[in-house]
Amino acid sequence: MDIAKRNPANPLLRPSDLKPCIPGMEITCLLNPGVFRMNGKTWLLLRVAERPVQQEGVISFPVYNDKGEIEVLRFDKNDPDLNAADPRVIGYKGRDYLTTLSYLRPVCSSDDVHFTEDPAVKPIFGEGFQESFGIEDCRVATMEDGFWLTFTEVSPVAVGVGMIATKDFRTLRREGMIFPPHNKDCAIFQEKIGDLYYAFHRPSSPELGGNYIWVAESPDRIHWGRHICVATTRPGHWDSARVGAGAAPIRTEEGWLEIYHGANAENRYCLGALLLDLNDPTKVLARSEEPIMEPIADYEKTGFFGNVVFTNGYYMKDADTIQLFYGASDEVICSAQMSVRGILNTLR
Repeated sequence: MDIAKRNPANPLLRPSDLKPCIPGMEITCLLNPGVFRMNGKTWLLLRVAERPVQQEGVISFPVYNDKGEIEVLRFDKNDPDLNAADPRVIGYKGRDYLTTLSYLRPVCSSDDVHFTEDPAVKPIFGEGFQESFGIEDCRVATMEDGFWLTFTEVSPVAVGVGMIATKDFRTLRREGMIFPPHNKDCAIFQEKIGDLYYAFHRPSSPELGGNYIWVAESPDRIHWGRHICVATTRPGHWDSARVGAGAAPIRTEEGWLEIYHGANAENRYCLGALLLDLNDPTKVLARSEEPIMEPIADYEKTGFFGNVVFTNGYYMKDADTIQLFYGASDEVICSAQMSVRGILNTLR
């Protein structure tokens, strides 16, 4: 049951709409933006993935080396030690590499359709070994004391959740890795419950368990504990292979409403909803049996990695209207509107 009202201008942004930030690279994908409002405008923190222009018979991709400089690695496509079946990740002699290097790039708009760059607000790149394969999929929690960014840190040894705090996106305070590997899809609630902060996150446990949504609590947004699993994958459902949180949940009279993503064994990504208790967000009151948004538009079905709709961000246009921004087919940026009441009705 797809209840999303897609913007007729979709896709709003394509890789060709921006120039690469890394010398000698091309933009391969625009993915899954974090969203916030600042100075009367809508801002997207795009995940931009870049790589060298590909040559015949060779796979090449950028990484940060030990000096913190971008270095290009090249492999012959016919090398028997190379596993390039997945366009996102390749394996070589027991090591995995990303085929692109991602960073966060801000763009802004006054009409939610036409987005431009502000030279005063700079892109955010990975720093240090734990971000040497880049940073990805940012969520932005807008709170009374500023903006709190959570994102995926990727390196040769692990995938974990990093954090940056800022008041103006000009001065950044890096807090390091707040959820250890393997973890991602972290979204902080935008207000306290009692005296505590809460966040969704997704530790992965393939040997015993899976890719599930958990809730944790914190006194300061840096140190997290009392982790409780609130949503697992469901065999035979649209979210049978993995689930993960989207952006911060929406406070409603009926509970915390969270739009999350789920994928099946064929890597078809859809969106659904969770409803959690207002006073205890570890209690799940309802969950989507069917997706509330599916990859049905052409630009969602085909692209760098097709059959994907994936959201990290929204803002409330009015008391009922969710202005949702999402990545489609791991390549382009789109928007849609959803009704809070409409989503709640699907959960009854």
